[in-house]
Amino acid sequence: MVAKIIDGKAVAAAEREDCKRRVARLRQAGGRSPGLAVIMVGDNAASAVYVRNKIRACQDVGIWSEQLFYPATVTQSEICDKIRECGRDPSIDGILVQLPLPPSFDLEEVLGAIDAEKDVDGFHLYNVGGLVIGNTVFPPCTPYGVMRLLEHEGIEVSGRNAVVVGASNIVGKPMALMLMQREATVSVCHAKTRDLGEFTRLADLLVVAAGHPSLISASMVKPGAWSMWASTGCPMARLVGDCDFEGVRAQASYLTPVPGGVGPMTVTMLLVNTIKSAERALGLVPGAKAAEPMPAL
Repeated sequence: MVAKIIDGKAVAAAEREDCKRRVARLRQAGGRSPGLAVIMVGDNAASAVYVRNKIRACQDVGIWSEQLFYPATVTQSEICDKIRECGRDPSIDGILVQLPLPPSFDLEEVLGAIDAEKDVDGFHLYNVGGLVIGNTVFPPCTPYGVMRLLEHEGIEVSGRNAVVVGASNIVGKPMALMLMQREATVSVCHAKTRDLGEFTRLADLLVVAAGHPSLISASMVKPGAWSMWASTGCPMARLVGDCDFEGVRAQASYLTPVPGGVGPMTVTMLLVNTIKSAERALGLVPGAKAAEPMPAL
């Protein structure tokens, strides 16, 4: 058996063509393009690369971006004030705070300052909590991208055993919730899990976002499993995956590469969420703008 390699770049490109059409529709309906405010604190080299990629992707589909870069000496209150100011700006549809923030910042407080209806990264408590009941406004971008890849390949997850390796608030936990919404039976493994292979070998669908290069070997993957990998490593150097790629390729039926798998979808789903926010603001989607804005935390 040789796994089919899922081309995340190609799927993302198709999604972005649809984004361009939706932006054109918004311009006709509302006379403006969707707007994204990007806030970055400090000079983290990896973050700078991610931000440049996001801004370039916005330009490609017609989203305008306001780039707000601050030195590491900026205070948390200044950042929260700017976030709230962006929340009141009707020309801004999405607010993205690039992580990580300086260690002195209270991440929960900063993310809580974002208007939940402009939280296009899907990190606000209302959006995370919405995943539990299946009614989030904006799903977190990486797990959202994984779900789109599964849909594109026609992979049915209902009734399947799914194992998520990595329990972060950004990927692992929301990924598990999204799979549960599709009626998968989900196990979540993490740094304290003993005998990891005992869990992964049961998985029909294995999603790994552990940040540990080559963590998963071929012997830990069920024959014929569908395997999705987030990337690890510095984007300035070589991106590597959380699995022994060639070994798992001979074992699984579907496999995402690193780079070129889930990564392109993560950025693309940020665009999709931003456009959806603009569509909601103009009442172009069902259940559009809420009568009362959701409060910041």
